[in-house]
Amino acid sequence: MGQKKLIRFAAIKEFPNVIENDVSLKGCWGEFFKNENDIVLELACGKGEYTVGLSERYANRNFIGVDIKGNRLWRGAKTALEANLNNAAFLRTQIDKIDAFFGSDEVSEIWITFPDPQLRFSKVKKRLTHPKFLRKYRSFLKADGVVHLKTDSPDLYHFTRAVINFYQLPLIAASDDLYNSDLYQDELRIRTHYETLDIAGSNKIFYLKFLLNSNLDNNRDESFKELIRGKDCA
Repeated sequence: MGQKKLIRFAAIKEFPNVIENDVSLKGCWGEFFKNENDIVLELACGKGEYTVGLSERYANRNFIGVDIKGNRLWRGAKTALEANLNNAAFLRTQIDKIDAFFGSDEVSEIWITFPDPQLRFSKVKKRLTHPKFLRKYRSFLKADGVVHLKTDSPDLYHFTRAVINFYQLPLIAASDDLYNSDLYQDELRIRTHYETLDIAGSNKIFYLKFLLNSNLDNNRDESFKELIRGKDCA
């Protein structure tokens, strides 16, 4: 491991806005922020551009960036500290453990920003918009809470649309070319590091906003798996 990474890993252990695997905060995030404002998560936050950008825009909400990569979290956490953003924090953990950190109705909104699209069908359950993950989010998201997906992967975009349609989740907004869409305003203009790289080579940004107000019946998962098997989005 490089010296820079070691220094950053050591630094975030001392940052007051970084939490590492502290499940005692479940249901108690209001005490951490010292207010009862709405909580918004950025999952797979990387360097935390959305956590920082949103916290600058909305002082009356609390924002938590979640990622396992401490080296990346360091950048967002340091920026937030330097800007005195008391409504921004970072949680270092794996996303598949996210439901261990938040209680029922504790989160108002979720942003999933440029996650690994996990393109191989054998890794479909690792996609952060797979029903397996959505059920975890549903356990702590308020009934009227929304989920945003922003990605450069057409495969992940179409996969997520298939999830929304199959499990009958209310779709609020969708764009397969965000920069040339009327939706491209305000918070959607925040750009992440990975957004600028165009790793997928699509030359487009895709966006979805939907409600997660269903329990997503897991008895239908095999039917969904067969639906997407062999399709381009799988």
